[in-house]
Amino acid sequence: MTDAHAVVTSFLDDHRQSLVDQAGDLLAVDTQNPPGETAPLVDTLEQTLSELGLRTDRVVADPAKPNLVATLPGQSDRTLLYNGHLDTVPYDADAWTYDPLGERDGDRLYGRGATDMKGAVAAMVAAARAFAETGTRPPVTLQFAFVSDEETSGEAGLPTLLAQRDLDADGCVIGETTCEQGRHSVTVADRGSIWLTLSATGEAAHGSRPMLGENAIDRLYDAVERIRAEFGTERFDLAAALDPIVEESVAYYAPRLGETAARELFTHPTVNLGTIEGGESVNSVPQSARARIDIRLAPAVDTERVLGRIRACADDCTGITIEDVSWSVGTYEPLDSPLVDAVAETAETVTGDRIYRRSATGGGDAKTLRRAGIPTVEFGLGTDTAHAVDEYTTVEALAGNAAVYATLPFAFASA
Repeated sequence: MTDAHAVVTSFLDDHRQSLVDQAGDLLAVDTQNPPGETAPLVDTLEQTLSELGLRTDRVVADPAKPNLVATLPGQSDRTLLYNGHLDTVPYDADAWTYDPLGERDGDRLYGRGATDMKGAVAAMVAAARAFAETGTRPPVTLQFAFVSDEETSGEAGLPTLLAQRDLDADGCVIGETTCEQGRHSVTVADRGSIWLTLSATGEAAHGSRPMLGENAIDRLYDAVERIRAEFGTERFDLAAALDPIVEESVAYYAPRLGETAARELFTHPTVNLGTIEGGESVNSVPQSARARIDIRLAPAVDTERVLGRIRACADDCTGITIEDVSWSVGTYEPLDSPLVDAVAETAETVTGDRIYRRSATGGGDAKTLRRAGIPTVEFGLGTDTAHAVDEYTTVEALAGNAAVYATLPFAFASA
């Protein structure tokens, strides 16, 4: 440990309560999305970071949902970016035992966004404070990008930031919680996705004489089952660089899913029928029906090619059309990436536990940043309560995140 590193970590140890207070202050601002009004929280963060001497800049498409970029110059132009979102999913206050806008009970800090991810944002601010207030210049330039609209994948957040501002970072860490049932990890990959809206047409008839009609729901379900059969059982031909990521992912998820299911999650597509609607009454043959399907693919699988085959399959199904579609390609960072090494080794040193280097089962802002050419991983200590009633984080998780985020610049500089 260098002298500078020791100074920074010692500061964090001495100011743990201020970190908890900062997290509480963030939780106290309601940023449920929708509507996702993050402007008051950005005001607070901008003032805090400006007073610490960081250069701040708002990047805005929707005034109610601004983004904030803050920069702390380092000893080199090499830049490490910390990214966090300020919006949260909605909550039903009547269902909560604790105040969804923040309440501490012993080691736990309750509130919507406590683990997803205002706790991590507070830890990032604490890391910036540790450098600024000790007069320690970080070995690399630190940049903080706090965005809105992540929970609804809206355009006002990271897409606006990337469109209006050149984030020329050499690596990025997103503070999403990456631990589950006591296992810690750094997320190095995400899966691709295809979201389809299928529409079926039929011929109406009375329910007592169904043979005189064509049941649109039956047609729709048959099409879904055909998609499951043709694509859900197909094994991916993955690049060799993904093999170790798959093995780490299987080891991480197996205790919860079982090894066979965990392996299939990353070697085969998943097909989920999310919604289905149609028909007017129980005693009539439905003339129309619609369904939405969520298909997930392993990182780097050619999503557009798979989508083309699904379109051909739908075209071959009587009465079926694809009304709407959105898709993405899964991305990954190689396990020998300097960023992956720096984050995993730092986290192992801070926690004393194994850090799995695994894929996420879904995908978020990491995918967008990688497509923009910025090596990106996710890391955050927290709890399994994201989006749940009585969501909480712990004081130990907050302190651990702050220690990782403050230590990482030293490891990244030498990676």
